[in-house]
Amino acid sequence: MFQNIGVPGLILILVIALIVFGPSKLPEIGRAFGRTLKEFKSATKGLTEEDEKKSETQTLLSKEDEKGLQTK
Repeated sequence: MFQNIGVPGLILILVIALIVFGPSKLPEIGRAFGRTLKEFKSATKGLTEEDEKKSETQTLLSKEDEKGLQTK
């Protein structure tokens, strides 16, 4: 989606943001955006770690089931 923006597009977006929000609000908006991205990243990392743990647990359980069936 954002692959085709390029440098001129980013400059245009920055100039429009500067006009709309003003130079005093722009750093606050940037900090808030950065915090949001950091929180989103940590939340998605937590979700992927949970998924990995669940898949490892399921794999171990299925292996134990297979061993139990083979010994019977």
